[in-house]
Amino acid sequence: MSLLLSRRRLAAAAVQRSGPIAFASRWLHTPPFATVSPQEISGSNPAEVQNFVQGSWTTSANWNWIVDPLNGEKIIKVAEVQEAEIKPFVKSLSNCPKHGLHNPLRAPERYLMYGDISAKAAHMLGQPVVSDFFAKLIQRVCPKSYQQALAEVQVSQKFLENFCGDQVRFLARSFAVPGNHLGQSSNGYRWPYGPVAIITPFNFPFEIPLLQVMGALYMGNKPVLKVDSKVSIVMEQMLRLLLACGMPVEDLDFINSDGITMNKLLLEANPKMTLFTGSSRIAEKLAADLKGKIKLEDAGFDWKVLGPDVQEVDYISWVCDQDAYACSGQKCSAQSILFMHKNWSSSGLLDKMKRLSERRKLEDLTIGPVLTVTTASMIKHMNNLLKIPGSKILFGGEPLENHSIPEIYGAFKPTAVFVPLSEILKSDNFELVTREIFGPFQVVTEYSEDQLEMVLEACERMSAHLTAAVVSNDPLFLQEVLGRSVNGTTYAGIRARTTGAPQNHWFGPAGDPRGAGIGTPEAIKLVWSCHREIIYDIGPIPKNWSLPSAT
Repeated sequence: MSLLLSRRRLAAAAVQRSGPIAFASRWLHTPPFATVSPQEISGSNPAEVQNFVQGSWTTSANWNWIVDPLNGEKIIKVAEVQEAEIKPFVKSLSNCPKHGLHNPLRAPERYLMYGDISAKAAHMLGQPVVSDFFAKLIQRVCPKSYQQALAEVQVSQKFLENFCGDQVRFLARSFAVPGNHLGQSSNGYRWPYGPVAIITPFNFPFEIPLLQVMGALYMGNKPVLKVDSKVSIVMEQMLRLLLACGMPVEDLDFINSDGITMNKLLLEANPKMTLFTGSSRIAEKLAADLKGKIKLEDAGFDWKVLGPDVQEVDYISWVCDQDAYACSGQKCSAQSILFMHKNWSSSGLLDKMKRLSERRKLEDLTIGPVLTVTTASMIKHMNNLLKIPGSKILFGGEPLENHSIPEIYGAFKPTAVFVPLSEILKSDNFELVTREIFGPFQVVTEYSEDQLEMVLEACERMSAHLTAAVVSNDPLFLQEVLGRSVNGTTYAGIRARTTGAPQNHWFGPAGDPRGAGIGTPEAIKLVWSCHREIIYDIGPIPKNWSLPSAT
């Protein structure tokens, strides 16, 4: 009996190292890699977030407390690295050569290794106990409905499935072109940058950092990852899962810090490429500081145009509600402005959108805390819009009631404000109307047949071109709008939406050479590798060759 028990313990230990199967660990229904339990985190039992550098988990001299967005209770302490503590991170990143940890001509077996790691991680995330763990952990720090949080995990799991087996090395597929003479050929390779950095925001604490980290690793880079400290516990736990699945400890660093410290780290460590997802203001500062060595997936004031063919009103009103207010509007792809053809005015669309918005409640987190915009800021913005002639509140416009959300966060009902199209285009109003409010807030306007040019002018003048939707099955209308717009991820057709970043299509902006994509092989190759051309010219030298005249 003792021998059998010993064998079982050895088997369980082996599984814990490789991670393909999840067993119950210190908390019931919590996977073995985890160091926290979402259900157990509280003010009396706070969680702890560490850093990972040079293959070890480390703390810091400074602890930053994260409060529960729903009640203000201190629930997580984050070891935030100070400026005086960045040397290990600088050294770790500097130790990575420019040719990367692997490339098509060096250590190609690592492509296969990451195919295996992806397979193990995908299997882990596919287990209900693990997907539920991450969905509930996301909810604790970035409150959204369970369905929205779980979808983030499921998309990431499918992404990992997409890059199992040989799919990682297929990302580095090369080509050869015959040369001018025997022994010469031109070979094009996808080459890593080597030391890189990844900075991601709060709103998708699992999907965005995981997909970008894996893309960087697949191509042979060594990343240092910084996630917004408010939500970094989610990715910290995912890194523990990746390590359990066999990721080499020296392949990645994970840092918690404020923006000033991270900026100093970037300047001292000099990564060859930085991926930044977040606000346009910080993006532009980083682009200048890093001398353009950056890829951006920044703000999105995202538009939707409803064409002249009115149909499927119930479905389209539901999609509009989801696009504008799911995750409390805290998506870079959220519907910011709705251009509605006048044919929709008598369809009951706005009334249906209003009723759908009123279904949302704090109890199930279909509406919840806004983590970067206060209630007062949203009210101020709304009141400024209402000063525009002809503007009016369609629905919402009031703070949430009966809650304990701290004042540092926003708590606002799903809101829509109507602004006349002619007023939107006025130079005094345009910047105000097209200001992105990262919360449950949208602008609605109406246009007639002869005003489509005005709609297209508004889309042309916008500065952020992330997502868009053209809701119509009229092929000539689609052709006109799509042919005269630029947004990088654009849905077209009667089922068009603005939100959604599944693993099966590119998600990212267009119109900017710094634009970064996510999710697909094309996105990974664009962001995390560059082109390198090697011209082999091995001879032989022609037998009758003689020294030519000087030229």
